[in-house]
Amino acid sequence: MRYALISSCLIGLNTKYDGENNLREEVVERLKNEYILIPICPEQLGGLPTPRNPCEIKNGRVIDIEGRDFTDNFYKGAYEALKLAKFFDVQIAFLKSKSPSCGCGKIYDGSFSGKLVEGNGITTVVFMQNGIKVVCID
Repeated sequence: MRYALISSCLIGLNTKYDGENNLREEVVERLKNEYILIPICPEQLGGLPTPRNPCEIKNGRVIDIEGRDFTDNFYKGAYEALKLAKFFDVQIAFLKSKSPSCGCGKIYDGSFSGKLVEGNGITTVVFMQNGIKVVCID
């Protein structure tokens, strides 16, 4: 069986910014028949606590709702997740959609209004630059 990374919130771990999760039980059940799933939370790997303020990407920077810049934490977490991917020879990652770390295709616009724009989260970008396929789960 092949290894795959998965956003830890998708398997029910309370790693989401608000201390909750995004459990997608039916998706996880299907995936674990095909892959050995390795849960990751890039925000936690980057040193951020849970819970934490919501963050969005604005002008290439990751800011929280109070305007504080956490870009460095998000990159640190992305590269720590990449180390795991390389260690386990992961070729695919299943990540949470719309997240400033894990989103792919669409992310929140940085206004904290719920508006989506074209774009990718920091971890998604790092993974794609390193040949890891990213599949976003809503």
